[in-house]
Amino acid sequence: MQVQLSNETFHVAFGEALGQALKGRGRVYLEGDLGAGKTTLTRGILRAYGFQGAVKSPTYTLVEPYEIGEQRIYHLDLYRLADPEELEFIGGRDVLADGALCLIEWPSRGEGWLPAPDLRIELNVAEQGRLAVLTANSELGELAVKVLAKQADDMQQEHGVIQWK
Repeated sequence: MQVQLSNETFHVAFGEALGQALKGRGRVYLEGDLGAGKTTLTRGILRAYGFQGAVKSPTYTLVEPYEIGEQRIYHLDLYRLADPEELEFIGGRDVLADGALCLIEWPSRGEGWLPAPDLRIELNVAEQGRLAVLTANSELGELAVKVLAKQADDMQQEHGVIQWK
């Protein structure tokens, strides 16, 4: 599935729809160059669960935990990871086994240690906005993509310029 996001407002709205579709579980790999919108998408996902605060990428801390009501969400940024084994030392195994929603930026830095994602999202800077390419790798990922596809018409009517393919 491909989604053209024309600006930040639509990018966040798409993230919120994605957060609802994930129902608070799974591993989501967020891939793309610096500035591609991985953290912006994370902000939208967190809004789906009621979080209204600032969202920054945990570039130096590696993991930012969020507890929103009963929901646990972990935002990982592995950009500064020198070796995938470092994930063991920061409690990565516990985070990933928690049953929570895990949003992982720069997953290639954890290659060989990270389990496979349920959903992989590649964000690319486009002429206007961003292009998000979603690839489901599990039943949970497939279900989330199906839910998003069903929401496509509503989002198209509400936001106008989100294009689903």
